[in-house]
Amino acid sequence: MFRTAELQRKLPKEDFHQQVPRLREDLLMMQMELREADFPVIVVFAGVDGAGKSETVNKLHEWMDSRWLMTRAFGEPSDEERDRPEYWRFWRELPPRGRIGLFLSSWYSKPILDHVYGHIGLADFDERLERIKTFEKTLADDGALILKFWMHLSKDAQKERLRKLEKNPLLHWRISKRDWRHWELYDQFIAAAERTLMKTSTGLAPWKIVEGYDERYRSVAVATSIRDAIRFRLEEAKAPPGGGNGKTGGQPSRPASPDPDPLSAVTILSRLDMSKTLAKDDYDAGLKLYQAKLNQLQRAARERRISTLLVFEGWDAAGKGGSIRRITAALDARDYQVIQIAAPTDEEAAHNYLWRFWRHLPRAGRVTIYDRSWYGRVLVERIEGFARTREWQRAYAEINDFEAQLVERGIVLLKFWLHITPDEQLRRFKEREQIAYKAWKLTDEDWRNRERWADYELAVNDMVERTSTRQAPWTLIEADDKRHARIQVLRTICERLEAALAGGPQPA
Repeated sequence: MFRTAELQRKLPKEDFHQQVPRLREDLLMMQMELREADFPVIVVFAGVDGAGKSETVNKLHEWMDSRWLMTRAFGEPSDEERDRPEYWRFWRELPPRGRIGLFLSSWYSKPILDHVYGHIGLADFDERLERIKTFEKTLADDGALILKFWMHLSKDAQKERLRKLEKNPLLHWRISKRDWRHWELYDQFIAAAERTLMKTSTGLAPWKIVEGYDERYRSVAVATSIRDAIRFRLEEAKAPPGGGNGKTGGQPSRPASPDPDPLSAVTILSRLDMSKTLAKDDYDAGLKLYQAKLNQLQRAARERRISTLLVFEGWDAAGKGGSIRRITAALDARDYQVIQIAAPTDEEAAHNYLWRFWRHLPRAGRVTIYDRSWYGRVLVERIEGFARTREWQRAYAEINDFEAQLVERGIVLLKFWLHITPDEQLRRFKEREQIAYKAWKLTDEDWRNRERWADYELAVNDMVERTSTRQAPWTLIEADDKRHARIQVLRTICERLEAALAGGPQPA
C-alpha cells in the first residue's frame, strides 16, 4: 500500500517557487468563498513520526488566512476529558460551517497506539475503527467535507529524518525516546496503518497517502489536494436543484403521513392506560420517600463518579417542567444542570445538530437534565420540515450510536416520554390562560402543534420503535394525572441508579 510513497520524490526549488504564488492565491480566494458556504472542512493528518505533519500544518497557516483555520492536536486526555465519553473532546472542537479544521493526533492516534503496544487485540481494534467510520459518516452525511492525509516515510527515511532533527540545535527537543521506540516498532505501525486505511477510507472520507520525504513536495501536494477538493465541493453546491448541493439534496418539505387515516392508527401511545391516577396522600408519601432516596443515591453516584443523564420529551403541557422540578428539589444544586432546548443559536446551527448536546455532557458524578433533546430531529424538525427527509431518516442510527457511547462510558441514561391525551392538553391550555404566572408558557405555536397531533403521534411511535434499545430504553409515562407521572419518574430514576450502583466499578 505504501510502496509508491517511498520513492523519495522531490520537488525542485525552481518548480516550487513557480507554483506556490498561484497556489497561495487560489487557497486564499477559495477560503473567501468557503466562508459563505454551508459546510465545514475537516482535514485529518496522521502518519509516521517525522513525516512532516506539523510542518505541513504550519505551512498551510503561512499560505492561508489563519483567522479562518482551526488547528487542534490531541494528546493524553485531561481530567475533564476523562470524565466524559471519548469522542466528547473531538465533537466540541469541530469547525463550524464555512471554516477549515486541521486535526493532528486525532481520533486515529489512540486506537493505533493501543493496538501497536498490545493494549487491544485485533477484534477491539477493528471495533474502534468501525466507531471512527460511524463518526465520520455522521459528519459527512451532514455535509462536512472530510480530507485525510497519511504522511508516510520508509523506515530508512524515518531514521534519517529523526537523526537530522536530533542534530539540529533548534529542533532537537522534538525528538524523544518515544520517537525512537516507535521507529523500532515501525513494522507493527505500518501493519496497523494499512488496516486502518483499508477499513476507514470511504467515499465520504477518503485517505490520501502523501510521501513526507521532501518538504516542498509534501506541502504542495497537500495544499493542492485541499484546494481542489474544496473547489469541487463549492462548484457542486452551485449546481441547479436536482443536481445535488453537497449536503443531502432536495428542499425541506413536510412529509406526508404514512397512514391514510392517522387518527385511527394504533400506536404505542394509544395503547397506554391513561386512567392511572394517584391519591394526594399517596403522592405526598411517595414524593417524600423517592426524593430522599434520590438524594442518597446521587451522593453515592457522585462518590463512584457515575454520571446521570435524563432526557424529557413529551407533549406541550405534559408536565416535563413539573417533573424536573421534583427531581432537582432532591439534589444538591452543585451537582446538576438543566438544559432547556429551543431553536438552535447561530453558533449551534453552524454545526452538526448533535454538537450542542455533546457539549453539555456531564462530568463524572454529575447530573444533566435535558428539557427536550436531540430527538427534536425526528419530531419537530421532521414534522415541520426543518430537516430534510434524508436527514431525519438517518438520525435514528446517529442517535443510537450517540447514546451507545454514553452508556459504554458508564453514564446512566434515562429517556422519558410524558404522554397526555388531547382533551387533557386542551384543559391545561385553558387553565394556563387564566393563571398569570403560567400564561407566558402558552404560545401560538402550542395551538398550531395541536393541529398536527396525529402526525406527531406517528413520529413518536417511530422514534420509540427505532431508538428504544436495550442499552437506552424509553420510559413512557401516563401523565394525565400529574401526581402519578411525577412519582413514576422519580421511582424509575431511583431504580436505575440502584442498578448502576450495584453493578460494580465504573470506567475510570
